[in-house]
Amino acid sequence: MLFFVLTTGRCNLLCKYCGGSFPERLVPTRPTYDLLLLKELIESDSNPAVAFYGGEPLLQPKVVKEVMDRIDAKFLIQTNGTLFEGLEWEYWKRMDSILLSIDGTKETTDGYRGEGTYSKVVWAAEQLRKKGYSGDLIARMAVSEKTDIYRDVCHLAGLGLFDHIHWQLDVGWSDSWTDFEGWCARSYEPGILRLIDLWIRRLKRGEVMGLVPILGILKRLREPCTNPPCGAGVDSIAVMPNGDLRACPIAYDADWAFLGRIGETDLRELISKLRRCRITGECLACNHLKGCGGRCLYMNRERLWGQSGFKKICEVTKFTIDAIAEIQPEVEEALIRDDAIRQYLDYPKYNNSTEIVP
Repeated sequence: MLFFVLTTGRCNLLCKYCGGSFPERLVPTRPTYDLLLLKELIESDSNPAVAFYGGEPLLQPKVVKEVMDRIDAKFLIQTNGTLFEGLEWEYWKRMDSILLSIDGTKETTDGYRGEGTYSKVVWAAEQLRKKGYSGDLIARMAVSEKTDIYRDVCHLAGLGLFDHIHWQLDVGWSDSWTDFEGWCARSYEPGILRLIDLWIRRLKRGEVMGLVPILGILKRLREPCTNPPCGAGVDSIAVMPNGDLRACPIAYDADWAFLGRIGETDLRELISKLRRCRITGECLACNHLKGCGGRCLYMNRERLWGQSGFKKICEVTKFTIDAIAEIQPEVEEALIRDDAIRQYLDYPKYNNSTEIVP
């Protein structure tokens, strides 16, 4: 089970994607429950992973350290990387995965996240490498209308710092778009095709580029996986700072996502309640469900762009899955030539909080 532990609802940035912090009355600035209750809940699972999340989780470094000192689990963190020095190296090196928010080039990243953000995140990644970090260092991109997906992904890959690169489309709640469909047709979809072509050419030379959507969707197409890919409603639980237990970390005020309260609801009951928080509607009958998994439980339930907007997101998702599916025969041929690459294609090996489908 993956436990999203939100250390705070606050963020120190004001990114154009989300506008900053959660409402404090719903997602407090620090945990208001006894962390011993968190230990009891997490260690009742046989194979737990803890993802520190926010807001910006490193606004509460003492919470991160206390959880890591008390609890036996895999640990990962999603952070904007600007508060790197607030957590000692002894804790960083224990993280199985570190997801640093960076959107591509300096121009793209600073344009969305604020001047100077890119340099701080790259510096944090460089420090992790200099100190010998051996876990999975992931660049986690948010992708919007100013993004050139091919340019920005290739830029991050060229830095030589990240094991994997993942991206999520800024869709579903954002009102910043001027022409989503036009951007998809002119920029994003051609860029996806170029990335897939680059990825398969590298594979034929024995190199597996760590592009999470390609690796993750290929894995989904060849073996059973959870729906949705992030495990929301299946094998992940969000622990909010106020002690609420929810099926999704961003569904902080959705009635359907509420599962119970820490200290009052045990793991068996939580797993039972998760069964009602599943992908619904037309996604279940869609012939892309295996590759897509419904994409996102929150968007499947909330439809903040309305039904027509939901369909627009579906179309670009189907395009991506179809393009990746086309290279499956070439992937199999590469495996016949060099079976050693199989281990790098098996990604992720456990739910590391990457949503897989952009």
